[in-house]
Amino acid sequence: MAGKSRRGDGVTVSFGAKFAQSDQFKTVFREGMALVEAAATYLDGDGRKEARKLQPPHSLAYATESMRLTTRLMQLASWLLIRRAVSEGELTLEQALEEQRKIKLPGKGSDQPTRDFSTLPPRLRELITESVKLQERIVRLDQMLGLEQAPSEDANHPLSTQLSRLRAAFGTDTD
Repeated sequence: MAGKSRRGDGVTVSFGAKFAQSDQFKTVFREGMALVEAAATYLDGDGRKEARKLQPPHSLAYATESMRLTTRLMQLASWLLIRRAVSEGELTLEQALEEQRKIKLPGKGSDQPTRDFSTLPPRLRELITESVKLQERIVRLDQMLGLEQAPSEDANHPLSTQLSRLRAAFGTDTD
């Protein structure tokens, strides 16, 4: 059972729920939200000034990478907020699963910056690098934890967990 453990007393312990209430999660959450804030501040301030100084094709690389950075951080913030909402009882697991289907976390190495990365302003490169590292951490955590699903009538089927994960990943209903 990925994301769960059985204690000797027959009680199922959710690693995802435990992690979302841990100091480690709180640290990842704070770091993620601080990175979102830092990126927004930069892109609305110094980044805007630096972008005006760039010539094509570097200005296009800046626009592309700043958009990718913003999108990446929105996805990561959404993941963090969903995890926190479940742990605080603001979302049920079913609601969290529905919301999680909207988040697209790419696999490791699939979100590489443009070949013109070295021509981008240093602070933008720094923010991109930090966001990719955070993304890799969250992807690992997401794979390790998964959002636990409530048992269904198919719960006894040996492939029910894998089928549920496929449905969640592809946002489809195979029934």
